[in-house]
Amino acid sequence: MMRTGRLSRTFLVATLVVAGVIPAAVTAAAEESDPSGRVARIWPTPQEVHPKSGRMAVPHTVREVLAEGTDPAALALVEQVLRAAGAQRFVRGEGDRSSLTVYIGGPAENPATAAALAGLGAPGPEGLPAGGYTLAAGRGVLALAGVDPTGTFYAAQSLRQVVTGRSVPALTVRDWPSMPLRGVIEGFYGAPWSHDDRLSQLDFYGRTKQNIYVYSPKDDPYLRERWRESYPPAELAEIAALTARAAANHVEFTYALSPGLSVCYSDEADVRALIAKFQTIWDIGVRTFAVPLDDISYTKWNCAADEAKFGTGGAAAGAAQSYLLNRVQRDFIATHPGAQPLQMVPTEYYDLADSGYKTALRTQLDPKVLVEWTGVGVIAPQITAAQAAEAERVFGHEILVWDNYPVNDYITPRLLLGPYVGREPGIAGHLAGVTANPMVQAEASKIAEFTSADFLWNPERYDPDASWAAALADLGGPAAGALKVFAENNYAGVLARLDTGEKDKDSPVLRPLLADFWAGRGDAPLAAYFERMAANPAELRHGMAGNPAFLDEIGPWLDKLGLFGEAGRHALRMLHAQRTGDGGLAWAERRALKETLAKAELITTPTAGGPKKPLVCVDVCEPFFTAALARVDDGFGLPPKASASTSLPTYGENSPARMLDGDLATYFWSDGAPSPGDSVGVDLGAVRPISRVEVKMGKPGSEQDFAQAGVLEYSADGQRWTTMATVSGQPEVAVDVPDTEARQVRLRVTAEQANWLVVREFAVTTTDGPAMTVTGGPPAAPGSALAAAADGDADSVYTAASAPAAGDALVVAAATPRPVQRIVVLADSSARAQVQLRQNGQWRTAGTLTGPYTDLRVRGETDQVRLLWTPGSPPPQVHEVIPHFG
Repeated sequence: MMRTGRLSRTFLVATLVVAGVIPAAVTAAAEESDPSGRVARIWPTPQEVHPKSGRMAVPHTVREVLAEGTDPAALALVEQVLRAAGAQRFVRGEGDRSSLTVYIGGPAENPATAAALAGLGAPGPEGLPAGGYTLAAGRGVLALAGVDPTGTFYAAQSLRQVVTGRSVPALTVRDWPSMPLRGVIEGFYGAPWSHDDRLSQLDFYGRTKQNIYVYSPKDDPYLRERWRESYPPAELAEIAALTARAAANHVEFTYALSPGLSVCYSDEADVRALIAKFQTIWDIGVRTFAVPLDDISYTKWNCAADEAKFGTGGAAAGAAQSYLLNRVQRDFIATHPGAQPLQMVPTEYYDLADSGYKTALRTQLDPKVLVEWTGVGVIAPQITAAQAAEAERVFGHEILVWDNYPVNDYITPRLLLGPYVGREPGIAGHLAGVTANPMVQAEASKIAEFTSADFLWNPERYDPDASWAAALADLGGPAAGALKVFAENNYAGVLARLDTGEKDKDSPVLRPLLADFWAGRGDAPLAAYFERMAANPAELRHGMAGNPAFLDEIGPWLDKLGLFGEAGRHALRMLHAQRTGDGGLAWAERRALKETLAKAELITTPTAGGPKKPLVCVDVCEPFFTAALARVDDGFGLPPKASASTSLPTYGENSPARMLDGDLATYFWSDGAPSPGDSVGVDLGAVRPISRVEVKMGKPGSEQDFAQAGVLEYSADGQRWTTMATVSGQPEVAVDVPDTEARQVRLRVTAEQANWLVVREFAVTTTDGPAMTVTGGPPAAPGSALAAAADGDADSVYTAASAPAAGDALVVAAATPRPVQRIVVLADSSARAQVQLRQNGQWRTAGTLTGPYTDLRVRGETDQVRLLWTPGSPPPQVHEVIPHFG
């Protein structure tokens, strides 16, 4: 598929060295590819590696045996690798074998290499697929032979990894790609990558043996809205530079023009405009072209002439698109020798259901055109060999998968840094290739891209976890350990593992540590991990200072992870203090925990849709903090708080907690359609009497995003559930349940549905009796209220507007006198007061405030507690006055 003859050797070498494609130093992966440990691990995983005894020292002078056709990019890389290993001088031509002699080039490049391989007993690359190669070393000879120049370049990339220190191991590598096309499509919505981002990506593709890059950023206006217009000279020059860099890395630069928003398929002028636009791109060196027709309407024509010519409906749209693409194939691709097969993205790109549209493509579209397909779903959790074979059949063309991972334009608050999973090895037998759609964050995308490159090269031997570790080492270098902590807390993807069918979840290391902690199996490992999280921003910024683009991309997520680590330390100290009876320290750590979480909540990241709050450690950290706060608040004597729960993943920032915030404008939104058994619900924290349940689902613009069929249930123990109502086709549900006690209430889905789930509010009315009342003073400051001092919420605060005057007191009253055993006061200020109980019509002093935390043991019955302020002391700030009634 690849061409390498368009650029001169001098230009290619200069491009590679200036761009930094050839590294100044060569770092080999630590993991070994053979049990003896003689050969460092090669990535992507090679097909055949045969280690041999011994190593060859790299001498001061190295002989090179080249030919006119020797790939210049491979030669430049080999020389850089050997210089890093100690070579200082290169001489051309065969000579005595006292020094290392390097043969570069396969049969089509350098005929002399065949004899060198034979002398080493190594088979040549003949018969291998495009990009295949043999790398052999031993007895003073090093031979790199590709079945084509790209293969020779890949041999040099493997050499880069096996040379360690100042020597080359004796070995034979015979290797080839399983998938013809392997690469990346820049096809996301939002801010396109910068020119520097793309240059860095193309270098990365060369290092990881990927051979295709599709230029298709949705927000390049000259690709879509202004597709008929030529690029301004400066922008055209950037595309030319990208094309040159791609060629230097043996990557096919593919230009994808998307005319579907305004094209008139039957208009000869539009056909000529499309071909003319392609010609301007051809003139700067591009040889591969695509016409994406995705994300457009095919039920509305852009001109009346199309309806007159093709009719209406999906079949008509398929006929019109085939007509346009066939003209491009006939009048442009076929008339330009060296042009690669035309690619197209159909409007129906995400399923296997046959249709009039697909029938039209199958029967009318030129068979040479490659059809792109995303799998079963816009984001396919899995792609099987059977599905790939069916895609071939239903579209009637070779299939190039547009794989929507790790793209995050639909969940901009997330980074998807987990490995590429969920694709059966057998798909290689049914596809022309796969292009991964990356994130807006170019550098961060390299983690997933490294793993997809590994899979596509050799899917039968792909180990996603080993590949992911290698990706971290490749990107992080000496900071790989710190990068692992960051990446595993931004790990979750949307692809499902083949062996379990489950999707990866964030924080796979932290999850079991938390489970062990709650099970009482010790907190030292968890404390150590929170320390690593807290230190992660400093460690990563120091260790990866040489990659400022990456650090800039991940900055908000990195800062939030560090704050979550700090919050974890406060949470553990808070819980430990409570266990050991140190209520004052528990309250101090609780306040520090809340302050840290408030800082984390303020962090935002810019996106195309405005500032968003970055999400890290999803479904793990915040639930832990909530549970820790609930545990310590229970120890203070506060009533339990209701919390939201769901079995569904969250879309963007639309967390389950929004179901309980009392605001119908906010909502929980699932990241995908619910399946039977999935649920959303409320945990009241304790068994409480309830009288009514209301669930409001759907929202403007997503009116059908509600549970189409389900049951509303309650439980006292989370194990045995009682049905209170059946739901069918109701976006809003209200059920009265008098004389019912429950701790959990949930809405459980009972049937498959296509729509996602939005819950604006999940309200459970409790009937515990009247709350405490608060009177007295000093008056509350603006934005505060007296009631906050006894509302059962330690996070709300009564803040006085002024210092107390003589006689000022804060009075907390219950409905009736009850036995009381303790009085706990949670405060912020150093205001001084006597703590008094009203007993038998008289006020009796139980003690005094002892700072932010006061815990007094008392006796008798009371219905009122008051804080009698010392005149002139600082303005009071009281979070909660908590009488412990017996």
